[in-house]
Amino acid sequence: MKKRCGILCLAFALFVAAHVDGQGRIRVMLLDGQNNHDWRATTPVLKKILDDAGLFETTVVTAPDVASPAFASFNPDFSQYRVVVMNYNNGIDGKAPEWGDGLKAAFEKFVHGGGGFVSIHAADNGFPHWPAFNEMIGVGGWGARDETSGPLWYFKDGKLVSDGTPGRAGAHGARLPFLVTVRDGSHPMMKGLPNAWMHHHDELYMRLRGPGRNMTVLATAHADPRNRGTGRDELMVMVLSFGRGRIVHLTMGHDVPAMSSVDFVVLTQRGAEWAATATVTQRVPGDFPTATSVSYRTDLLAMDPAFWGPPKQ
Repeated sequence: MKKRCGILCLAFALFVAAHVDGQGRIRVMLLDGQNNHDWRATTPVLKKILDDAGLFETTVVTAPDVASPAFASFNPDFSQYRVVVMNYNNGIDGKAPEWGDGLKAAFEKFVHGGGGFVSIHAADNGFPHWPAFNEMIGVGGWGARDETSGPLWYFKDGKLVSDGTPGRAGAHGARLPFLVTVRDGSHPMMKGLPNAWMHHHDELYMRLRGPGRNMTVLATAHADPRNRGTGRDELMVMVLSFGRGRIVHLTMGHDVPAMSSVDFVVLTQRGAEWAATATVTQRVPGDFPTATSVSYRTDLLAMDPAFWGPPKQ
């Protein structure tokens, strides 16, 4: 028994050593390079959010366009990281080239073997034809997804339901503040958060479809028909498992103003920690939004090029 324990402890120590830096920080890959959203503006914000937590060593990995010849040599070593935060998709028309089999297999191996994965906003627009990716994220939109991709998922009468109604996946109204409601306050990511809070100026994703396996919904938001909404409680924060890997799926985070919302900051930081370690050690900040007021970080908002207006001639 002692010999077996020694081997297991050594293996665990080697695993941790391979995925933390010299200061004990968790190594994070922030993947960008292609997206139907402005990744050039949002990646620096995401990196600052992660770095501000003091827990992560964040490396930005920028992929060439998947349709370009340069993509053939894109072969990141996922095994050097504990978590991949994805600010990336391969396109949303359903016909966009996807990753090759080798790169897909490497990412699947990483997550299935215990790597963490955080899907940010439009990351769930991509890879509609990659079954393992759609199992990881649970639900997605656009990318020619329809009823063959899986049922619609939403909350009704306080319970998660699946709905096989046919139709395309993915929709949102105008970018406005909206109320987020906690559905599972016992999860480490949600402990200490209020039961409901206002999220700042974002797209509220709705009509998301997918397999929905091994998926726990932590928070939803009501898609108000007055803003072209479904009238349903749509999924905002989910956690999933894929093999031994932990996945966090945040549908919020359209642009810099949305990412400046304090709740998005907290969920991204806590989500990355939980995906890496299955625990959350971070406290809830005192400026977390309430059920009646938004709260955002002006330092992050000021990172938006649009914040300063058009350049002077």
